[in-house]
Amino acid sequence: MERNLFASIGNRIRSIFGSSDVASEPVSAQVSPEPTRRVITEEEHKIPRKYLDDNAQKVVYRLSDAGFDSYLVGGCIRDLLLRKRPKDFDVATAAHPEEAHELFRRSRLIGRRFKLVHVRFGRDIIEVATFRAGHDSAPENTDGEHGRQNDSGMIVRDNVYGTLEEDAGRRDFTVNALYYCPTDRTIVDFANGYGDLQNRIIRMIGDPVDRYREDPVRMLRAARFAAKLGFDIDQATAEPIYELAPLLKDIAAARLFDEVLKLLQSGHGVQSYEQLMEFGLFEPLFPQVHELLSDHDCPWPIETLILNALSNTDRRLAQRKSVTPAFLFAALLWYPLQRRMQELMDNQKMPPIPALHEAANDVLGKQVKSTAIPRRFSTTIREIWELQLRLPRRHGKQAERLAEHPRFRAAYDLLLLRENSGEQLNGLSQWWTHYQNADPEGREAMASSVSKGSSAKRKPRRRRKPRNHSDSSNG
Repeated sequence: MERNLFASIGNRIRSIFGSSDVASEPVSAQVSPEPTRRVITEEEHKIPRKYLDDNAQKVVYRLSDAGFDSYLVGGCIRDLLLRKRPKDFDVATAAHPEEAHELFRRSRLIGRRFKLVHVRFGRDIIEVATFRAGHDSAPENTDGEHGRQNDSGMIVRDNVYGTLEEDAGRRDFTVNALYYCPTDRTIVDFANGYGDLQNRIIRMIGDPVDRYREDPVRMLRAARFAAKLGFDIDQATAEPIYELAPLLKDIAAARLFDEVLKLLQSGHGVQSYEQLMEFGLFEPLFPQVHELLSDHDCPWPIETLILNALSNTDRRLAQRKSVTPAFLFAALLWYPLQRRMQELMDNQKMPPIPALHEAANDVLGKQVKSTAIPRRFSTTIREIWELQLRLPRRHGKQAERLAEHPRFRAAYDLLLLRENSGEQLNGLSQWWTHYQNADPEGREAMASSVSKGSSAKRKPRRRRKPRNHSDSSNG
């Protein structure tokens, strides 16, 4: 029994850190207790110095001068190697947060579970994180939890400092575990991330099942990086995702809202959606939408609308135009809203507007349990939805009043997407397109024309006979 116990422990260690007899094509990246440290010189990686952030380098130099090993790390190095412009630059250091904070006058400590230092340079913020150890390094805490994991394996505490090697081992994917030293212009690689980057592969560091159980959001990150970079997900990294996708239901809804924005509102929404659908990750995020997508008798072009909305968002971001989560959620949840509205009108005989308001409460109430939509966005979503019912009423002065509504443009965009996706609206979106391009006289003529046309199509009202006042007492 004792022998089996030691064998089990040995297998566990090898699954996380690897062993000396690991094959040249590993199932997942291995970072051993004494990892192989590969140093890639500037002559090999060829990162142009002009693309390095000056402020981030200043932070590294200051920390290094104070005696702390420090590097630029993560996505910024990955993107530079792919000849992309990084969104931001992060620093990893041996200095503890309080020590780093003391070195920078314009800095502040943030975070509770794991403290970080934000160093401000005007509008730019450089994030500084202390090297962290893997979760197995944590002692049993006072609440009786072993390490920092609950019974299902999810990390609940993650604040143990470590060495550079340990920091590389606890990062999620190999391509995110590259450390750049501005002093000698070299890259330090412990997990063959440089090779995976060249081969365009997303590979988990350590055992994928264990790493996903520690933090299920890593499944979303795998999908996001594959979509963003156009990489393939390593087979061993991809295989457990579909089975473990339901673990996302245990993640805080507010955190998942942030992850949805990173997936669908960062310029690669269509590709992210395809990844989410492939691995069964869309259902935990949008259960009501997924239910309609799975309904073969669904009367609406739901997936076409989703893809058109995401394509529209991707295009606007490529043109450096603003986007709002409210519009994207309004589009994604439009048909669940329609289904609930129809149920209320059929079963409870509600008029359309009251049915819309009640349906909006129901649909948003269910959605926030999966992704917590902030109130400032949910209010806008409701307004966009209500305008969908008001935009057909455009005769007389109503068109002018609707065009002046603060949410008109977003509502018009959704209307356009609905009709372009195949919803039968009798050319309503084209009418509003022409209306916006017309001069005041033309707009007035269009509104008058709608008024006459709509009244001509109305069922003629029966003319009442003049009331005979002498008979009024018989009522």
